[in-house]
This record gives sequence, structure tokens and C-alpha cells, in this order.
Amino acid sequence: MTEETTASAMAAMPSGSPVPAGNAVPAGSSPLADPAPAATSAAGASTAAGPLMTARPLDVAADQVTVRMPADGAYLSVLRTATAGLAARLDFTLDDIEDMRIAVDEACAMLLSQAIPGSNLECNFALSPDDMTITVSVPCLNPRPPSGETFAWTVLSALAGTVEAQVGPGDRLAIVMRKGRPNPGSV
Repeated sequence: MTEETTASAMAAMPSGSPVPAGNAVPAGSSPLADPAPAATSAAGASTAAGPLMTARPLDVAADQVTVRMPADGAYLSVLRTATAGLAARLDFTLDDIEDMRIAVDEACAMLLSQAIPGSNLECNFALSPDDMTITVSVPCLNPRPPSGETFAWTVLSALAGTVEAQVGPGDRLAIVMRKGRPNPGSV
């Protein structure tokens, strides 16, 4: 992709869109902030007219993101990437982002063993300014919630914060994970 194509793609993105891979965001700034107005030098190159990024409020009170994909371990990398991107959008720390990626992977591993072959795994992300709730579910013939006494469940709870298993309508087995965003200034 040329610089001109990249610039056009970036200009066409709605405000608040994640920065595409390969486009670095200066340290200490958020990829969600609106860029500062740019000035053009005599040579035609764009230069920043102030700070590279300016802060803007994050309004995600009602954001819901759902990912549906085949209930097959081969697709879990897509879900791990979505988890990391959404956690980064909420300004989770790098450690918390990695914890949530691993937690989603672990929850899916628990569910996939019971999923009906050929069915879909569904992952719902509920985003608020203070936390992220992730619900991963699959249809099962005879759903059995994972035991809370296993090592895997202990690890999942340590990574994700609050975790619970649910059997819902239509014999859907779900694992719900909730992780709070660290308080500003506490990291």
C-alpha cells in the first residue's frame, strides 16, 4: 500500500476507528483520539500543527460486538485478535489485554469439546467505559457447565476476573467473563 493510499484509507475511516496495522500511534496517545489539525509545509509534506493526538471522550456505554464463527479451534485466532482490539479500545493495560486473550482461548477450549459438530461458536462483547463482558457460547446436545473446581477454571478466573458458566435456552452452553478496566493513574 502506498503512502497516498494509506492516507486516503485513513481519511475515509470514521473517527474513533482503530488504526490499521503498520500505522504506529505515538507512545502515550490513544489510537481513538482525533488527530490534531495538520499543516502543509512548502514542500507539500504534512506536519502536525500541535500535539499529534488530542484526547476525546470515549463513549462506549452501549457498544455490543458479536462474532459468530464455526465452532472449530482453527478459528480461535480471529477471536483472540478481536478480544485484544476491543480491550485496547477500552485502554486496558498490555498485561490485561494478554490475560483476556488467553482467557477467551481457554473458555473456548472448554466449550468446543461439547459443541455440536458443524455448529457455530458465538462471542458477544459488551463494552462499557469501566469494563468488558465477554460471553462465549455454543449449542450442545447435552450441555454440562464446566466444574468450578478444576485447574482450568481457576486459571480462567485468575485471568478474566469474574467468570460464570450458564446453560441457556436452546441448550446453549455459555461462559461469561467480566474484566474491569484499571483506574486511570493506577498503572
